[in-house]
Amino acid sequence: MDLEQITQKLLAAHAAGGKPALVSLYSAAGDQMLSLGNVDPGCFCLTQAYIFALDCGDEPAHEIHQTLVAYRREE
Repeated sequence: MDLEQITQKLLAAHAAGGKPALVSLYSAAGDQMLSLGNVDPGCFCLTQAYIFALDCGDEPAHEIHQTLVAYRREE
């Protein structure tokens, strides 16, 4: 899925209030941006994923947190 597709799905998930989908989509967007060397926007997306993961008790929160720590966005 490219970033444009992710963006469209993010908008739909926000409208529907689908927190698990938001975790997945923000994580995918963040990972893609990081792989392209876009660290700040990638970490922004991962921060959003982390917040939604914590809010819904999603297990990927720990993995997302570790990535944010690696990029010095969280300690």
